[in-house]
Amino acid sequence: MSRLFGTDGVRGIANQDLTPDLVYKIGWAGAEVLGKQNSHKPVFIVGRDTRISGTMLESALVAGITSAGADVYLAGVIPTPGVAYLTRLHGCDAGVVISASHNSYEHNGIKFFSKDGYKLSDEIEDRIEELVVSYSQARKIWPTGDEIGHVYQMSRAATEYTQHLLESMRVDLSGMKIAIDCANGASCYIAPDLFLDLGAEVIAIGIEPDGININRGCGSTDLTKLQQVVQAENCHLGLAFDGDADRMLAVDSQGRIADGDVIMAIIAHDMKKAGTLVKDTLVATVMSNLGLMNMGVDNGIKIVCTQVGDRYVLEEMLRSGYILGGEQSGHMIILEHTTTGDGMLSALRLLQALRNSGQDLTEAREIMKILPQVLVNVQVAADSKKKSLQDQDILKVIKRIEDQLSDKGRIFVRASGTEAKIRVMVEGEHLEDIRQKAEEVAELVRNKYGV
Repeated sequence: MSRLFGTDGVRGIANQDLTPDLVYKIGWAGAEVLGKQNSHKPVFIVGRDTRISGTMLESALVAGITSAGADVYLAGVIPTPGVAYLTRLHGCDAGVVISASHNSYEHNGIKFFSKDGYKLSDEIEDRIEELVVSYSQARKIWPTGDEIGHVYQMSRAATEYTQHLLESMRVDLSGMKIAIDCANGASCYIAPDLFLDLGAEVIAIGIEPDGININRGCGSTDLTKLQQVVQAENCHLGLAFDGDADRMLAVDSQGRIADGDVIMAIIAHDMKKAGTLVKDTLVATVMSNLGLMNMGVDNGIKIVCTQVGDRYVLEEMLRSGYILGGEQSGHMIILEHTTTGDGMLSALRLLQALRNSGQDLTEAREIMKILPQVLVNVQVAADSKKKSLQDQDILKVIKRIEDQLSDKGRIFVRASGTEAKIRVMVEGEHLEDIRQKAEEVAELVRNKYGV
């Protein structure tokens, strides 16, 4: 049996892989593991995004949590970092988010936060998973009477989270015209007013969720519409969030995309100048562009790389005392103000850096020269991900390409932590050359393990 938890919680197609029965067991097991560490009655906060399956899975999750004797406060539709913040603010035992982040609407997921607002360690996730797997055999003494958990509505959840954002990163946006794309997701009820309150003229798209249009042709997974709006409306820049608003990408006034690497380079440089970048270090991942590494060398900023996944970035930050890190995908963690990736907080920090430098995004992005990079995703059977990465035929091709690229590029092949996909990334000096190399590996994987 493959591990239930991936790099970002439990994911699957709602009502197929992620069934109400499974989510009930996850809720019960989570409450058993996270809620029995103190003598008081455990308290959990539960939030979700706008997917059609969200309320169904919320009901199952809450039933599981309350059956273990824990109380639940429902935060409703709210960004993932909002749940992490509110869990800390109110001294709860854990927070849970029902979301599949950037994935399409038929998917959903469950991810936990500890009482301190951090994602769980592998060890704690394994303890929860053990209880889920052994549910039918586990000896359970069920709470009864007033020992059963209560459910409460958390009517001020979005307001409290918004206030946190304003207090953490108040930046004067007067005179700025900003387009924002909320992906028809969790940020759509918060983001437009947030940037308006800071003085910006705001054009908002992706703010009409219907349960099935989350991330569809919008948000940080598809910037086409935002690029069009920015140019048509002569905006200074555009900001795009994903379905649960824990990541953010940007578009400059010319319609060019600024990914997480570019945004982190701008923020890190601003912090370095201000003397606030602890140990002059930025934490990134092995998927970050080589251009980010070159930027660090040119500006006296050390770049530390981890394996892919914002949880691993965070672990390195906590272990070594760094305060800024993130991923090319747009997850950024600013530990001075948050414990997890926060798209809106990252957007405010980018805007603050631009204000400090007196530059617009088109100018500021020149601090980093992006090397051509190609990423090809190959759909495979879920149980073939590990096997494909150990296939000797595939490894031989990867080694040959590594030798060909030498020190002028690189190839990186990995399994997605959230989807049944193998990701093939190649960087180098010439786009057509690296595209051919990436397709060669992808085609081999596709032929042997594709679905």
